Amino acid sequence: MTTIPAEWQPHKAIWTAWPSAGDLWGEDLEPARAEVAAMVRALNDGGKGDKMRVLAHGREAEASAKLSIGQSAEIIPGAFGDIWFRDTGPIFDSAGVAHGFKFNGWGGKYQLPHDDEVGARVALLAKADYRRHDFILEGGAIEMDGEGTLLTTRQCLLNPNRNAHWTEEGAEVALKRALGVEKVLWLSEGLLNDHTDGHIDNLARFVAPGKVVCQAPANRDDPNFDVLEEIALELGAMRDAKGRKLEVIRIPSVGAVEDEDGEAVPASHMNFLIGNTIVVVPIYSGSGDDAVNALAPLFPGRRIIGLSSNAILTGGGSFHCITQQEPA
Repeated sequence: MTTIPAEWQPHKAIWTAWPSAGDLWGEDLEPARAEVAAMVRALNDGGKGDKMRVLAHGREAEASAKLSIGQSAEIIPGAFGDIWFRDTGPIFDSAGVAHGFKFNGWGGKYQLPHDDEVGARVALLAKADYRRHDFILEGGAIEMDGEGTLLTTRQCLLNPNRNAHWTEEGAEVALKRALGVEKVLWLSEGLLNDHTDGHIDNLARFVAPGKVVCQAPANRDDPNFDVLEEIALELGAMRDAKGRKLEVIRIPSVGAVEDEDGEAVPASHMNFLIGNTIVVVPIYSGSGDDAVNALAPLFPGRRIIGLSSNAILTGGGSFHCITQQEPA
């Protein structure tokens, strides 16, 4: 039976991509590259951590990646639209099968050439069997505990811009068949102005079986105050596939982060990535120490590192969004 290992279980590799499209990133291209490089070096942990496999699209990007992270990663030429491999890449199961899904640019918002080829390309490079499923799913929309529980949001999975006419029941049938999960837990809404329509990896994350972390509002002016309070209440009423009542741990949220037009952007400490030896937590313009300190006790045996993700956020996400782990 298909099982998807939890993110904290050992990795054979972590796949990610080098910011390569100058027309997409503009003046943020080099700052985003610097942030991706810092993430890659941290996760590699001097060779003691994760094997980092990084796709670079085009000769300039390949040369740039080799110069910046060639000592910490394997740089692989390969086409893609943009770096959001959590959503475009495959989901690997415990047998090494790479599961691919349809991708439509987060409901038709950002459709780029080659993004729908990433799943098959990564599977080929990983020498993994590739199994494609006939429905739209982004990896950032689901969070799994490795023991049969899947957490997601209605705002994303039941959005008609993904799989028209999906109901909770229909979605659960598809997810259980494809990913081998036993129970699906549903939250309602995601963060304000999140173009992913409520990806779970910005909201709540499993850190151990029966244990989930989410955010508490930074203050009453937090643009997601009501959403974050509702998430904690919903999680507190849930039981996982094993019948355990979820233990809900809250860490401080980022608070208000605005773009150049003064609009709130979906910055979140929940977009952390669990490596073999390191947990990388995105921080934004002075936020982060409290969140990093709150997460540290949850990952015994791993170091927790806060790294800037301001430039990556201009593209819409952070470290979890741009990576996909391949289990050992």
